[in-house]
Amino acid sequence: MATSIGKKLWAIAEGYIPPTSVGEGRALESHETVCMLNAGDTDAHVAITIFFSDREPAGTYRLTVPARRTLHLRFNDLEDPEPIPVDTDYASIIESDVPIVVQHTRLDSRQAELALLTTMAYSEG
Repeated sequence: MATSIGKKLWAIAEGYIPPTSVGEGRALESHETVCMLNAGDTDAHVAITIFFSDREPAGTYRLTVPARRTLHLRFNDLEDPEPIPVDTDYASIIESDVPIVVQHTRLDSRQAELALLTTMAYSEG
């Protein structure tokens, strides 16, 4: 039984894609991820806008999180309308037309002692 939980507006104030990785392959590549859960019965149409400290925002990046599914999207993989620059501070706003739950995760593999950070995003709406 699916349940519609979450919010329609989320913010991740902290964003940074480390410029290097010590590991081989995608599994150990430094990255930022937005994890989205759509527990409802309707597909979620999501828009992501990226904010920077020294220039106008990037986006809008559009995607769909199918009903009763999760999507773990690496910010590193966003390309349209432009890639997210590495080694640059940024923040993001995630807007959905149905309630979803959003979590933020970073893997920093610039050194052999990996760092993994995760936190719930801020939500409204």
